[in-house]
Amino acid sequence: MSKGKTASSSLILLYDTIRWEEKALYEAAKKKGIEINNINCKDIYFDLNNKNSYYRNKIILQRCVSYFKSIHSTAALEGLGAYIINTLHTSTLCGNKLFAHMELQRAGVRTPKAISAFSEESAMLALNDLGYPAVVKPTVGSWGRLIALLDNKDTAKAIIEHREHMFPLYHIYYFEEFITRPPRDIRAIVLGDKVIAALYRYSGQGEWKTNMALGGRAESCPITKDLEDICMKASGAVGGQIVGVDLMESNEHGLLVHEVNNTTEFKNTVRVTGIDVPGLIIDYISSLEKTEQ
Repeated sequence: MSKGKTASSSLILLYDTIRWEEKALYEAAKKKGIEINNINCKDIYFDLNNKNSYYRNKIILQRCVSYFKSIHSTAALEGLGAYIINTLHTSTLCGNKLFAHMELQRAGVRTPKAISAFSEESAMLALNDLGYPAVVKPTVGSWGRLIALLDNKDTAKAIIEHREHMFPLYHIYYFEEFITRPPRDIRAIVLGDKVIAALYRYSGQGEWKTNMALGGRAESCPITKDLEDICMKASGAVGGQIVGVDLMESNEHGLLVHEVNNTTEFKNTVRVTGIDVPGLIIDYISSLEKTEQ
């Protein structure tokens, strides 16, 4: 935080769904004697003109799963004078794969090659340029949903034709090259200026995606200098304070960042590595200079 008036010493955890992570953060704060107030985003409303809002100078840990609830509640709260972790800037970038990709590129972070298109016709032309196999991803989405491997032109045409009948967000096409790699990726947790934990996420049987929600398994991953450097660069590119960085080990190019997560999940990281991620997050928040932006 920048210099200014002293902020409230209590912490608000804003959520829309209670997961293991939110429970763990609450328990960690209580154990450390930190006053914490859980607030369900769906139960409140904001007077956007109130210059003396209850939320002014409050420290708020944004944990909403919904991208749209997250960015809009963050915008409202920042406008009312609250200090949000992560900020609206970070939340907006991390929640949109195209936005994040461009910031990573701007910062010189190694990423898979990606192409965007805005119609069925230009999407097929883009894939001809990118080459097959390729991966199509929704610009907004999580847990591996609506991500598909496009092996050839016929598969791509069928999937793109289907997407043309979906919500307009899915008419924005985001394609990535298919990376030749081990059957795993890496999730690293960045907290402030440090990578505190990392794990390998292996594909489940018959799956090429590595999402744990799709049956993958996890193992502890060593934090090498190369991993730490690229993760810190990626976090800095989006202005992150508490983020999850997802990487692939390209056989040709080494580590590549393919996603930065805002309200990152860390249940499996704790289970596999034994690192007290929720406790470290609470310690980090407690150590911040409690002043307004």
